[in-house]
Amino acid sequence: MAELNGSPISLDHLQALALTNYGHFTSIRVEDGHVRGLSLHLARLARDCRAVFDTDLDLDLVRDFARRAVPSSGDCVVRVTIFDPALDLGHVGSDAHPHVLVTTRPAGPLPLPAMHVQSVVYTRDMPAVKSVGLFGSLRHRRDSQRAGFDDALFTDADSVISEGGTWNVGFVKGDQVVWPDAECLVGTTMELLRQAHPSSTATVRLGDLTDFDAAFATNIGIGVRAISAVDGVTFPDTHPVIGQLRKEYAEVPVDLL
Repeated sequence: MAELNGSPISLDHLQALALTNYGHFTSIRVEDGHVRGLSLHLARLARDCRAVFDTDLDLDLVRDFARRAVPSSGDCVVRVTIFDPALDLGHVGSDAHPHVLVTTRPAGPLPLPAMHVQSVVYTRDMPAVKSVGLFGSLRHRRDSQRAGFDDALFTDADSVISEGGTWNVGFVKGDQVVWPDAECLVGTTMELLRQAHPSSTATVRLGDLTDFDAAFATNIGIGVRAISAVDGVTFPDTHPVIGQLRKEYAEVPVDLL
């Protein structure tokens, strides 16, 4: 299902998004019409719209458009993409009038099996913004998967870890969670877990990985997913803290979309 401003999207509007590819989005896991962290998703859309388009976004309208797309029961992932079909490559500096594209897809079962990731040197453009420009992230994911890994983990030139291709990364030391303090896109799942479980932030380099007891990835699509290895450094597929994080995330109060 795909609707633009509450109506079926036209081919011309899709073409504008595909060819210009300028905008931002958030993905929301909806379970029987309810959402964890709804206020965080809406705040992200408002913040990113100001950063990307220099204008405000009607969040009540966004919420109404998203609600229209959600089935009455069952789980799905709703993606809300904000873009202006009137902007093109030659005139992207024009005043913007953002449109709201809502698409849905089935939500997969959780939890997912542990994954083995490959470190790569890469920093996304405007890391704090969830932009539609995913080429760099997907290129590194593709390269890593073709090399036999499940995904890519990003570092800077000094081996400081920031984030995964479309997910945040956390590390376990004892009963504490350590989140990398490098600039990244702070996901709603990460933010909810920081509120639910004792944690800290620190600079984490590849050379520090042997100091940790476990590692995991988070986003709304994967929940809390164990990382079994980063390059050649291995971690357990299961760990009590990862199990606790999953429990705490499941217990986060939900809001009606």
